[in-house]
Amino acid sequence: MLENSLSEEQQMLRDLARDFADEEIMPYAAQWEKEGEFPQAAIRKAHDLGLLNCTIPEKYGGAGMSFLDEVIVNEEFGRGDPGFSTITGVTMLACHPVLYGGTEEQKNEYLRRVCDGKYASYCVTEPAAGSDVQGIRTSAVLDGDEYIINGSKMWIGGARYADWFFVLARTGTENGYKSLSGFIVDADSPGVEIGKKEDKMGQRCSDTRGITFTDVRVPKENLVGLKENNGWMDAMVAFDRSRPMLASHAVGNARGAMEEAWKYANERETFGKPIFEHQSISFMLADMSTKIEAARLLTYQAAAAIDNGEEVTLKAAHAKRFAADIGMEVTTDAVQIFGGYGYSEEYPAARRMRGAKIYQIFGGSSQIQRMIISREIQSRLS
Repeated sequence: MLENSLSEEQQMLRDLARDFADEEIMPYAAQWEKEGEFPQAAIRKAHDLGLLNCTIPEKYGGAGMSFLDEVIVNEEFGRGDPGFSTITGVTMLACHPVLYGGTEEQKNEYLRRVCDGKYASYCVTEPAAGSDVQGIRTSAVLDGDEYIINGSKMWIGGARYADWFFVLARTGTENGYKSLSGFIVDADSPGVEIGKKEDKMGQRCSDTRGITFTDVRVPKENLVGLKENNGWMDAMVAFDRSRPMLASHAVGNARGAMEEAWKYANERETFGKPIFEHQSISFMLADMSTKIEAARLLTYQAAAAIDNGEEVTLKAAHAKRFAADIGMEVTTDAVQIFGGYGYSEEYPAARRMRGAKIYQIFGGSSQIQRMIISREIQSRLS
């Protein structure tokens, strides 16, 4: 657990988040999953405890913590339930472009709304633009003092509950990333239509929907940073800063699966002894622990790089790719250790495995992370 590397304050923060997960997430996670219930009451309690909006500066109402603090908290959220951690992460993902590229007026208005308890959503992915962000077709055309936005977004986390959206749209005719711009769009703007809730295999408590923008008028003051054609940078900054957080969710979910499997392995007996005493099981658990520790180290390294103002693209990709992949491996092994019970909803193993899969897909798939890693290494060695 890298106990010696955390300050006393960070250990206290971790313990607070862990206790919250034990008391307010884990007892209800199975119900949220079964009913597809959005856990508003638990999110409000996390907000009241100061566990949300970790890296938003205090002057905008946030906690003013470090990115390392944020991943410490989010690992515990992921251990509680991966769907819960995704909900809280979505809002911070939307905040990052505003936090790092917005004007003071934009930050003071929209970041403060989040710190007052509102949600936000990050609207980048489209039916024809997922991993290939440069394929975005949503358009924003300047008309006097307003932009008119038309287009569709999909797989938008928290869409129904969001107070505002970060929307990436095309402000010119040039293809590729050079004509993309970021906008802040109020969710109650005329022309915004929220689609049906997606029926997902896992993380069912996290609300995911499509959004259609039809002649949505947005004040030009809501162009992020008041800079046209800077949206690619806005989006990439958000991705780089979200990937360590997503990695921490995957690590937490994997850790929860391992702890539950370890407990079961010491309770379940076969051939006259706990199954933990069978080498095949104990070695599986040992490998699970090693993978989790390694993924956490990569995650901490990426978070520390952000805190130190270093270039983080490579480290963030390392953390996201490795944590997502070992998260799938660990949760699958946990199901195997539970045996037939792992295939049922009586134990949390199946829920955790379903919840783990999405980390290999959203925020840049594991294949995209490998592309980023190979490109970054090539540029350093060539």
